Parts: sequence; structure tokens; C-alpha cells
Amino acid sequence: MSLLEPATLNKLMRGLPSVEKLLQADPMRLLAETLPHDLLVEIARQTLEEARQSIRQEQASEADLRLEALAERAAQKTNRTLESNLRQVINATGVVLHTNLGRAPLSEAATAAVVTVAGAYNNLEYDLESGERGSRLSHVESLVARLSGAEAGIAINNNAAAVFMLLTAFAQGKEVILSRGQAVEIGGGFRIPDVMAQSGARLVEVGTTNKTYAQDYERAVTEQTAMLMRVHSSNFKVIGFTASAKLEELAEIANRRGVMLVDDLGSGTLIDTARFGLSHEPTVQESIQAGADLVTFSGDKLLGGPQAGLIAGKKELIARLKKHPLARALRLDKMTLAALQVTLQHYLRGEADRKIPIWQMMARTPESLRGQATRWQSRLVQVWPTATVVEGLSTVGGGSLPGETLPTWLLALPVPSHETANRLQANLRAQRPPIIGRVERDTLLFDPRTVLASQEESLLAGLEKLTARTV
Repeated sequence: MSLLEPATLNKLMRGLPSVEKLLQADPMRLLAETLPHDLLVEIARQTLEEARQSIRQEQASEADLRLEALAERAAQKTNRTLESNLRQVINATGVVLHTNLGRAPLSEAATAAVVTVAGAYNNLEYDLESGERGSRLSHVESLVARLSGAEAGIAINNNAAAVFMLLTAFAQGKEVILSRGQAVEIGGGFRIPDVMAQSGARLVEVGTTNKTYAQDYERAVTEQTAMLMRVHSSNFKVIGFTASAKLEELAEIANRRGVMLVDDLGSGTLIDTARFGLSHEPTVQESIQAGADLVTFSGDKLLGGPQAGLIAGKKELIARLKKHPLARALRLDKMTLAALQVTLQHYLRGEADRKIPIWQMMARTPESLRGQATRWQSRLVQVWPTATVVEGLSTVGGGSLPGETLPTWLLALPVPSHETANRLQANLRAQRPPIIGRVERDTLLFDPRTVLASQEESLLAGLEKLTARTV
């Protein structure tokens, strides 16, 4: 509630311009030459209402309430409204698979494929050999099968959908046996037990949170059992007094008892992560070789492609999934298919570690990162004298390899005494493109590992703009 005298409050309110007068003032008048009148009227009204609120809260100066200032504010609001809200950002956090920043960036070839397919007609569901209708799944299913070592493969819109579809298709009204320690939350508040319940499957938990043995599964199998399921802990780690059944053991039980074995890898990788100085993450190929009937994994995590849920496994089971009604409801669009096909082809050609950005990032040596951070520091030291280069750690992120880090070197910019880290971060987010780093102990940190080569100049220019305003 305003503390202003009623007479003062009324005077300030009456001093505000009308909507029409605001529209006639520059730069709103110039915008009216090209933009719809209704849009400008709406924004003018919003601007005036915000001005009224600021008067009531005693947060408006006389300069803020002048016609020119209000028109400029309305014009800025108009431009922000017309800007794309989903935009490119610079990820200088050192988190390779940053969920909030879109996870895996696509390779140059995959990006080009999206542009090519999006900007023209294409053979999404057209067989060029026969001249008849084809299947959109044909563009990636053989690649999924060949790379995983499975008989067949399918791709839909994400891994949670893949798990939901196979549970619905094969376990509706039946039991699914899962280790109690694997009844996990998979991100965004979605939990495996909830996904199962929605699919119509009945969850049967076995073992304990920290220890589950093969015989626990064996004892739980009944005539109502449809499948045994393993959910890999791709986004958390349990250490200490633990035990879990091997996938080969579960495959033997499943075969002998006539039930399915499903392995939900969550993130999923086709490359041995130990090559990059990380812990070994179970590969899709290993799950197939161990005897899993179906394996599910993500497209935009350790695969390094677009968001997708991939399922590899037995031909007969994949065929049934392809005919299920959910296959259409959860199908991929042409742009995702184009990116996924090229991403998988990188693996087929043996060039994934050289062409796919996330693997390029994880392969970088501390020496090369230190050299790059030092070049940044040399350029900025004139405007930010306290800039230094410090040792640090990058993380994989994105629900993959929990707790795993990679040694790196960081550009460190101590926050000046007259500034705050929050204000500086807000200024960086306002850059074009926005710059996202991290803060530790009142120091801004920028990790070269996750900054794309094409964005390096924008990063440095943005930091120079920041120092010009703050130092």
C-alpha cells in the first residue's frame, strides 16, 4: 500500500500519458510502421500499469514517468516480446551435459542435417526405391541395431517414453520385478514406480536399498511376472556396503523362467568412458551381449545427439513395439531424426570422439585447457587486473556418471568490492549471447572445456563489456 499523500498520488497518476499519446511518441511511433496496432496497444497498457504500480510502491522517479522514458520502456518491452525466448547461450560452467542448457550440443554435420531437412521437402515417409510410402523409423533403426549389436532398434522421443512404452506393451496388468534400490526418480520429479503404475504394470520390489541378489529376483517370479528389469543408476551413486545382481545372472533367470529382461541404461553410451579418464559406464553393447531382451537409453546424453529414447533388442519385440499405438504418439519429428541419423553415423564411421562435441570436450587435456584459459587471462588483464588462471574440475552432468570429474583450468575473475556476484551474473545473462559461468567464493569462474570454439570471441567480448561497466 502506498504511503504517499492521496493528493500526491493522484497528481502522479493523472500525469501519466494516455495509451494513444504513448503510441505516438518515439520510438513507439516508429514501431507502429511495421508492427500490428493491437500488439502495441497491449504493451502500452502493460507499461502504464507497471508505472502505476511503481507510483503506488514509491519506486518511480519523475524521470521514470516522463513520456519519453515510458515510450522507451514500452519499445524495449515490445522488442523483448518479439525476441525468441529460446536462444543460444555460452556454457562456461564446465558441466558438459548441462540439463538446463540443453544437454548435448549437436555436431556440425548433425546441425547441418537439421537445417537441410527442415528447409525443404524430404523423404521422411517415402521410399525412394519403390516410390511408395515408407517408414520414418527406417532412417535410424538399422543404425541402432548395428551399433548396439542387437537384432533390431527403434527410436522415440525420450528415454522415459521408451520405458513407458515397453512397460505398456509388454507388462500391462502384469508384474515387473525390480530391485528396491533401483526404484529411482529419473529427473523432473518423475519416478520409476509412477511410470510403472501409469503403464498398468505392477511393481514388485525385491532386495534392499543397498543389496539385491539374483536369488531375490528368482524367488519373486510368479505366473503373473512379465519381466525382470534393471534400472542403471546413471544419475546417482550408492557406495559402501552394496551388492547387485549381474545382468548375466538376470538373463539366465529370465530365460529359464520364460520372462523378459529389460535394461534401462538411462543415459547410455556406445563408447567406453574409461578412455577419457572416467569410470566405466556400462555400454549398450555390453547389455545386449549380457542377454538383455530390450535395452533403453537416451539420445541427448552420452550419445551426444538430439533428445530421443532409443530401444535396442530382439527383433520380434521391436516389431511389436513398432505396431503399438504409442509408437505413433511418441514418434520423432523429421528434424530430430535427421540429427539422430548423422550422430549415429559418426559412431559407424569411428569418428564420434572427433566429431561429436561432448566427446571432444571430455577428451581435452589439462594442458590445452590451461593454455586457453591463460590466453583469456592475457586478453582481459588490461581491463580486469585481478584476473587469474586457477585449477578446477569439470563435470559430465546430465544424469550421467554421477560424481565423476575431469581436471581443468579456469579463468577466475574476483568480484570487485563495490559489486556483487549476483549482479555480475545477471549482467552476463543479459549479454547476446548470454554467458553462463559459475561462482565460488566471490569469484566468477569460466571453464574453457565447455565453451564452443565458435563462441569464444563472444565470451571474451562479453567479459570485456562487463569489465567496462564494473571495474
